[in-house]
Amino acid sequence: FYTRRCLTEDPSWSLVTVPSLIELCLQHIDHNFEKNPILNYLLPEHQKKVVDRLSTSLPLAVTANIVSHEDYWKRCCLERWPVCDVSNYGDSWKRMFFERHLENVVKFFIPNTTDPKEVLELIPLCKGYVRKLEIDQFLPPLREDQKEERNDLSDTEDDAELGEVYMHHYDLKDLITALPHLEALHLTYGVKNCGMNFEWSLFNFTELDCSNLAAAVKMCRNLKVFKLTRSKVDDDKIKLLARNLQHHPCLLELDLSHNLIRDHGAQALGKLISHSRLETLDLCNNQIGHLGAQALAQGLAESSTLTSLNLRLNFVEDKGGEAIGRALLTNTSLKSLHLGSNNLAEPTAAVFSQVLAQNTTLTSISFSCNHLGMDGGKHLLEGLANNKTLTELDLRHTEVEQETDFLIHEIVWANREAVRLGSLQHSTTEPL
Repeated sequence: FYTRRCLTEDPSWSLVTVPSLIELCLQHIDHNFEKNPILNYLLPEHQKKVVDRLSTSLPLAVTANIVSHEDYWKRCCLERWPVCDVSNYGDSWKRMFFERHLENVVKFFIPNTTDPKEVLELIPLCKGYVRKLEIDQFLPPLREDQKEERNDLSDTEDDAELGEVYMHHYDLKDLITALPHLEALHLTYGVKNCGMNFEWSLFNFTELDCSNLAAAVKMCRNLKVFKLTRSKVDDDKIKLLARNLQHHPCLLELDLSHNLIRDHGAQALGKLISHSRLETLDLCNNQIGHLGAQALAQGLAESSTLTSLNLRLNFVEDKGGEAIGRALLTNTSLKSLHLGSNNLAEPTAAVFSQVLAQNTTLTSISFSCNHLGMDGGKHLLEGLANNKTLTELDLRHTEVEQETDFLIHEIVWANREAVRLGSLQHSTTEPL
């Protein structure tokens, strides 16, 4: 008998595909990265190869202060969130990841249930990257008798009174005072997606919340932008906040829109305007009347830094509107003023006729949804006769005569064009 030996070979096998020793080492580093993250000991080209393979599920305690490659943090962001606009985060994917991750942890923190260490342990990992926090939800503590009480209560403001006892929220002080680069803080005290479990008390910014927040913001020395909106902030709470913000070294923008601020709260804010470096104040949709507007006007007359004031959707009326106008006869810093929907009429327009004739810093005014009437429109047209600085004047739904509105629009448009041409000319004469 003859025997025949057959050799089976892999036709795709080649010496070329045998991994190099370097490749095998990099694979080993990748597989053992959690236990031995020696990324910084590698050459730059080898670092990139390892980072490109790293799992995005590695503990942050391992990756936060070791992995700086933006491609890795881009993968982390895109795998976690469907919408990612990195331009809102200084074009830094790492900053985006840590800001949004920290925001999510705070949003779902339940007092007396969630371990505070979940937040505090993040601080050494993220404090070098967080510049801005936007937290639009604060959960209250859980109540054992919540279901029974809900059956007996109606959806009225009475819930808020009962809720004051237990509705304290996460205290931000330990967190935001430990973030040295925090420049912007946007807060809304409420609960999102509460559905059929709705209670007014879920949207309650308590006295304890206010006291804790006031102390925290006062200690956050690099804060430039502070927004506390849609949180039922009333006069007593705003007075406490204003006192703590009065001598803040960096605060430039304050947004308190969509709250319950009345005249006493506005008086505290008037003092804040005159004793701070504040540049922008937004009080849209509150309950400020003419007394509060007069206090704000006094602060405006003494301020040399405020450039933008928004009082849209309040109850200023003519006494308040006239006071603000008189303040602008001496103020030389304000550039933008919004007085829309404040029940203003011809007397306010008469004062602003003088403002438009004398003030050389205002560039934008809105009187929309007021009752200036035909005479009010004529007053404004007279004041604009020699005005060269106003580039925006909103007179929609103000009952101004159509012809007057057209003539005002012509003047404002000419001012805007002159500014545009001036900026173009300036840019062409600048040295390269």
